[in-house]
Amino acid sequence: MAATIKLEKLSKKYGDKTAVAELSTEFYAGQIVALLGENGAGKSTLLNMMAGFLAPTSGRVLIEGDDIAQHPEKCKKKIGFLPEGSPLYDDMRVNDFLAYMSELKGVGPAAVATAIAQANLDEVQTSKIDTLSKGYRRRVGFAVSLLCNPPILLLDEPSDGLDPNQKAHLLGLITDMSKQKTIIISTHLLDEAEQIANRIMIMHQGEIKIDGDKDALCKQTRTISLENAFVKLTR
Repeated sequence: MAATIKLEKLSKKYGDKTAVAELSTEFYAGQIVALLGENGAGKSTLLNMMAGFLAPTSGRVLIEGDDIAQHPEKCKKKIGFLPEGSPLYDDMRVNDFLAYMSELKGVGPAAVATAIAQANLDEVQTSKIDTLSKGYRRRVGFAVSLLCNPPILLLDEPSDGLDPNQKAHLLGLITDMSKQKTIIISTHLLDEAEQIANRIMIMHQGEIKIDGDKDALCKQTRTISLENAFVKLTR
């Protein structure tokens, strides 16, 4: 099986500080990858480089074999990206904003209706964005990432601000979609990672310290829980 995403010695430096250090790995369809790490570990920087929104200092991101730096438009069409604090137009109504974004992405009204249903936004689709709660705003950003039905989803803290019912719906949707997609989520929530991820990566000071399923992590770190493995690797 060919990798949908391949990272080759990917690095990002800000002056003397290394945010991501020569990371090489591959991701495949059918995977839900939970990217764990404390604040400042490099998770958001990594996702932004993978999405083509941030240029690496060195190394490459390949999307289904194409270098995203050389073929940005082709590659970005295959990626749905939910960044941290995703930008929204507060003076627009939800359905109008999604319609506008769908035009930019070159998809039709059917894609908007599908994204509204998937993100569970039916009740607020005619509301102005500036009246929405943090959880609903997050779901609008998630709906934008779904508009093109992309084969790759990069989701930075997707459940941030969601209530328990909203979170359960989102995690169930991510699980269902993973059968056809490559999904990478950045999260601080270990229970969330354990619940839906079939691959867990723990990042510390710009490096991937360990990569595998939960049982493999516990075995390699000689601990009995994902929480203990995380603490041991990031202390």
